[in-house]
Amino acid sequence: MFKILSINPGSTSTKFAVYEDEKILFLHTILHSTEELKSFEKIIDQLDFRKNLILNRLKHDGVDLQTLSAIVGRGGMIRPVASGVYLVNEKMIADLREAKRGEHASNLGGIIAYEISRDIPQCKPFIVDPVVVDEMQDVARISGLPQFPRRSMFHALNQKAVARKYAASVSTVYENLNLVIAHLGGGISVSAHAKGKVIDTNQGLGGYGPFSPERSGTIDAGLLVDFCFQGQASKEEIKKMLIGRGGLIAHLGTNDAYLAEQKALKGDTHAKLIMEAMAYNVAKEIGTMCAVLRGKVDAIILTGGISRSEWFVNYVKEMVSSFGKIVVYPGENEVEALAMGALRVLRGESYKEY
Repeated sequence: MFKILSINPGSTSTKFAVYEDEKILFLHTILHSTEELKSFEKIIDQLDFRKNLILNRLKHDGVDLQTLSAIVGRGGMIRPVASGVYLVNEKMIADLREAKRGEHASNLGGIIAYEISRDIPQCKPFIVDPVVVDEMQDVARISGLPQFPRRSMFHALNQKAVARKYAASVSTVYENLNLVIAHLGGGISVSAHAKGKVIDTNQGLGGYGPFSPERSGTIDAGLLVDFCFQGQASKEEIKKMLIGRGGLIAHLGTNDAYLAEQKALKGDTHAKLIMEAMAYNVAKEIGTMCAVLRGKVDAIILTGGISRSEWFVNYVKEMVSSFGKIVVYPGENEVEALAMGALRVLRGESYKEY
């Protein structure tokens, strides 16, 4: 029997769980407000804050760390890799800390797993399906400027997990299906899954696609260039506008989609317009990915925290229901997906070296 600690640092929360094989023993979600996180200049600065929250809660639960067989963290912004389970090593840690490919809360997952595991002799640290999983078809990589190719960055872990869950529900395997999957959380990614591979996706971190609770999504490049040269903000401040202080935060002052929706439902016309715009952009991106699959779509899957909102889901459904069957997996499956990836390795499947 194997005991696994699964850690998923997200942009607005830290989620973690302890599993004994497939059985979950403890599950915790610690939410982080904009006010709480604004004192940290960079994501990496949150490392000790988040790690100590986890350790203190595990101690409170009476979890003996020395009984852990594996600690698995959500994968971060490392170099592009194939889908799979990876052993965390010093080279990966250096890449995660340096964050050359972008800052994201998921960068902390592998580092926390590595740091906690160092004091547990039999325990190995892993990541599973990081956000940089790259299966894009070549034609999807081309932008209008060769210096700026389109990149694959999306919620690979949860999208792959719900894809397999849906496939099992219809008595088939992921590799037999064409799916459009929209992960709706602190960041939003919408992807085209063709027979087990993600052949196209928006770059939901700081690139393009729908805006989200804290990211700007696609914006007018010309206006951005003009703003950059007006001297009103530093490079780092502009990056924060795109990632961390964009989207709902920029418009409504909150990264909590539920609170924004409640404002809208209580008659705040501005909040209603912004929430409708976010849903509109999600639906538009789904339509794009249906075109990538040439209209041959077995299902459109909505997942992530915002998919708990009946109002938001219904808005998207009204726009895209004619494109295919719509399935909703509310919340995210990432903590379980991480643990099951580590469990497969502990039971004999091979892991990949970074």
